[in-house]
Amino acid sequence: MSEETPEHVAQRLTRPELPKRFYKTAAAAPRDGGFGLFLDGRIVKTPARRPIVVGSAAVADALAREWDKQLERIDPATMPLTRIVNVAIDRVAEAMHEVRGEIVSYAGSDLICYRAEAPQELVQRQSEAWDPLVTWAREALGAPLMLASGVVYVAQPEIATEAVARALGDYPPLELTAISTITALTGSAIIALALARGRLSAQEAWDAALIDEEWQADQWGHDPLAEKARAFRRGELDAAGLILSGAL
Repeated sequence: MSEETPEHVAQRLTRPELPKRFYKTAAAAPRDGGFGLFLDGRIVKTPARRPIVVGSAAVADALAREWDKQLERIDPATMPLTRIVNVAIDRVAEAMHEVRGEIVSYAGSDLICYRAEAPQELVQRQSEAWDPLVTWAREALGAPLMLASGVVYVAQPEIATEAVARALGDYPPLELTAISTITALTGSAIIALALARGRLSAQEAWDAALIDEEWQADQWGHDPLAEKARAFRRGELDAAGLILSGAL
């Protein structure tokens, strides 16, 4: 076995120690008109000491499974659903207007609106994946989007951003947090809303968001570090998608 480099030793010594698993069972049960997460019969609380209670039994069950899968140590990096729920309860619930505004700002420079001019295979991949979403945004949301070639910024018409804002109006904090998460992961408010409304599955949303990344990987090969980061992002998207679907 090769010896650790000084850099690896430094990383290991400075890495925060994960907390030990302190509970035997994780379970979901009715609580306060919703469904709570319980460890050994005690309600789990967010970092701000608020009870973790969600409106969906399926989401609560998935939370319990996430906690039940922890081994000797509790690793937050493997708990994307818990992270999203904590953010929804502690932060988004008190800043709904601001979060909607952030999502709308993504729509102003949405991923699906910026198209490559070449090579033709990439142009075709983008068109096949994104043109139907542009049509859907216009017909389902009332948001006529402007397309651009290359990376030069093109302002979206006010009617389009206003339509996206209206589409976000009725989502409660947890679902809005899920949409915000998907928007940030994909660079597209339209992909996030399409997933939220059932126009796309989580897999379809993921595929649509990775058109450019997959093209680059096809040309230059896959980077193991990039693949690890991608797996982390995929876990986040799947967790957010679960919240929006209400079922596995």
